[in-house]
Amino acid sequence: MDRRCFLRSLASVPAAGLIRLPLALPWQAIAQRRGGMPPSDPFKPTDEANSPMGVGKGIFPGRVVWVRDASATSWDGATGHWWDDANTNQKAVNGMASRLVRNLTGQKNDKQAWDALFRSFNGAHKLGGSGYRPGERIAIKINGNQDRSPEWGVAAPPAPGGPPAGTPGGRPDRPPQNGLPSPQAVVALVTELIEAAGVKGADIMVYDVTGIRNIGQPIYTGIRANSNREFQAVKFLVGADYNLGGRMSPTPDMANPIHFAKGDLPTGCFPREVTEAKYMINMALLRPHGMAGVTLTAKNHFGSIHFPKDGGWSPRILHNSVLRTQPVGSYNALVDLVGHRHLGGKTMLYILDGLYTATDNEGSVFKWASFDDHWAASMMVSQDPVAIDSVGLDILRSEPRATQVRGSADNYLHEAAQAAKPPSGTVYNPDGSGTLASLGVHEHWNNPAARKYSRNLGAKEGIELIAEV
Repeated sequence: MDRRCFLRSLASVPAAGLIRLPLALPWQAIAQRRGGMPPSDPFKPTDEANSPMGVGKGIFPGRVVWVRDASATSWDGATGHWWDDANTNQKAVNGMASRLVRNLTGQKNDKQAWDALFRSFNGAHKLGGSGYRPGERIAIKINGNQDRSPEWGVAAPPAPGGPPAGTPGGRPDRPPQNGLPSPQAVVALVTELIEAAGVKGADIMVYDVTGIRNIGQPIYTGIRANSNREFQAVKFLVGADYNLGGRMSPTPDMANPIHFAKGDLPTGCFPREVTEAKYMINMALLRPHGMAGVTLTAKNHFGSIHFPKDGGWSPRILHNSVLRTQPVGSYNALVDLVGHRHLGGKTMLYILDGLYTATDNEGSVFKWASFDDHWAASMMVSQDPVAIDSVGLDILRSEPRATQVRGSADNYLHEAAQAAKPPSGTVYNPDGSGTLASLGVHEHWNNPAARKYSRNLGAKEGIELIAEV
């Protein structure tokens, strides 16, 4: 956080009158993770297992599909990098993507599955029953939080106006095997869209627009490596600091603001390139987070936001509104993001990339004790943003080495599932179209061995998990 934003955040505290706990600044949350102050307690749900809340979304409401394929992730931990093609099997990842969409939709082949997804979205949004049509643009939001340099995997410089990198309160030196998006997973998604769904390359845009973030060469060249002209036409939208060759810079769309329900938060907006898209695919990471407990599909949109007078292309001013130290029943800015018509409102598919998961938002990838000391090697999909994050949280909290899943990590899920009447009493109306309805269904599984949700147990409501694990 730079000095100007820091002073503004302090000035806003007395007027807000809404802080229920002592204010925790972003670098304090980082210090928690690094041992500089007592951490939050390990996450423990406040709701009983198999107690669904909210309304399921999708062709099969509340369905989440999880595919794990150990053959996709063969890195030995020493040779090269995990993201190298020699260490991540593109063919296996392509197969995972295919199984995910077919199991999600109940269709026999990928073409039918994607057509069903487009038709489901259009039908649910009262846009007719058609599938994708050429000229309808698709924005793919990836999580480039650790992609902060012109060169993929290279440590970023210290934060402007802050302490040196690697010191308490500064941006840490990034390890060489940090948690970046899997290039092979992004390539698999784009391949599915072009070769199975028939989407024109010019209609596809991959983006993360926070100013210090990039979309690195392994993703860019992984897509461009396909000689098919449709792959050559795919667009890349990045933070203004990294408008390198082949990338575009974002343009703020002030005509489509987002209003946060917490009074001390300023009005923000999104890139015009995103608001002009018809569809969105939210491709997040399966990962713990030192500030929020987890970073899944909801928090992925911290890389979509612009504040004209409060940091520009940066989500820093939202940090104190997502802290894991806030109790269940607190306002959470993630609900405003998921509920906005230009973000969650146009999302046709939610994906969690868990091929190589990192210890937290600043950490290295790690092998999972739950999978016999192997990589997570997982991908997940859903049409329900609350359901997929609920399952992602259950998976992470059951892994002994995912130690940063702490505090009230599911507060935003309670708020989102019950957005019309949330536990906090907040009136969520981010785009001015009226109070939000339920954004999806939340519950916790019965136990980490059986992994059963309510619909798996025969109930008519709740989450259904289809797992190839």
